[in-house]
Amino acid sequence: MAKTVLDDVYQLLHGIGAVRSESDFSKDWLGRSDCYLRTLRFKRLPPSVGSIAICASKLHHYGQRMLATTEHKQLGERFVVLSNACHRQINTQSEQQWMAAI
Repeated sequence: MAKTVLDDVYQLLHGIGAVRSESDFSKDWLGRSDCYLRTLRFKRLPPSVGSIAICASKLHHYGQRMLATTEHKQLGERFVVLSNACHRQINTQSEQQWMAAI
């Protein structure tokens, strides 16, 4: 599996202690089974658009709430930036799929 925005999200969340492992990240932030990222790596597959969308939504949700605080504003900005990066990846993967069908 090539590096994706989800790698950056995982690193941030792990670094701040929001997730303990890739298994937690897969379940809590991607809405998938605990072995989702391991399976992608093993099969060399990209993450699904759906899992990226769930992650983008959660990042945006929590980012907006943190932006409303003084204490967590900087982290909120990082969440929003990563949410936007997720949306760019969704658009890229989606375009690749429909362009291949033309």
